[in-house]
Amino acid sequence: MSYRSGVVAADFHPDTRAFFARRSVLVLGGSGFIGSHVVEQLLQLGARVRVLARAPAPPFLAAVRSEVDLKVGDLRSLDEARAAVRGQDVVLNLAARVAGIEFNKSHPASMFMDNMELFFVALQAAAEAKVERFLVTSSACVYPRICTIPTPESEGFRDEPEPTNRGYGWAKRMEEMLGAAAAVEFGIPVAIARPYNAYGPRDDFDPATSHVLPALIRKALAAKDGTFPVWGDGSHSRSFLYVDDFARGLLEVAARHPVAQAINIGTAEETTIRAAAELIAGIASEMTGRTTRPVFDPSGITGQPRRACDTGLAQSLLGFEARVPLAAGLRRTMQWYLDHENCPRPADA
Repeated sequence: MSYRSGVVAADFHPDTRAFFARRSVLVLGGSGFIGSHVVEQLLQLGARVRVLARAPAPPFLAAVRSEVDLKVGDLRSLDEARAAVRGQDVVLNLAARVAGIEFNKSHPASMFMDNMELFFVALQAAAEAKVERFLVTSSACVYPRICTIPTPESEGFRDEPEPTNRGYGWAKRMEEMLGAAAAVEFGIPVAIARPYNAYGPRDDFDPATSHVLPALIRKALAAKDGTFPVWGDGSHSRSFLYVDDFARGLLEVAARHPVAQAINIGTAEETTIRAAAELIAGIASEMTGRTTRPVFDPSGITGQPRRACDTGLAQSLLGFEARVPLAAGLRRTMQWYLDHENCPRPADA
């Protein structure tokens, strides 16, 4: 688990540094893929960090374990959530059940119910404690299948979410609505971040639940016959956001925009799956010494035809923009995967 976030305090806006310095911050979901990077960045900012985790030794927090107040418990228990929130100034809610397109499509009810259960408990505990700040971590999955490209925040509640992630998309819409409602009823300052497709070290590479980039990375690095399969014809697109930028964006929103207004956190770099697969193939060939190439299957599940982030609001309000280009981020991610191929998954990632 030697990898640590490359983001340091100087990378943040001065107001963000001032907000988090010496504050007590509870990160729900802090032992998972994104959450562990958020924890590391908070430590860089001088925050006093607490994490609620189901495991006593989360592998992704191994490098910072001595610097974190780790509480072992289950967020689905309101009593345990209340105990974790007690004494905290800020609650950053990253706790979620996430999965790739195939799992999402076949488990819409589970994805909705599980995510809402976690959110209900987190929000209730934070509201009762009257915390200074509560972060809702939403998702670009709230957007409809056919939307403006790049997609502005104003389309977050238009039509239905993309059908292949219907349960998760509706859960994230409801989290945004409930967060805004809690700000009105309970008077707690709420920030809402709406991030795009994350990838990076500590991602989920499990074939049953992984998203597109870790799935392609796993297949490309394991390819023995020179090819690896890719669902679809490669024309569908995404705005892939490297985990360091993702975590930094969440913290900028939490510190500087507590007005219950969703802000896209993403990159202006729209990439087709064909381009991403070919880039991964090239890097895999360099790393393994075996020439490999993607083979596209037009019958495979592809989800939303295009996804591209309108970054205008994040830039104008926060001065935020993604810094890690896809090629550099993929190379770091693939090297991490080769170094940690047998890494155990956190119990509550």
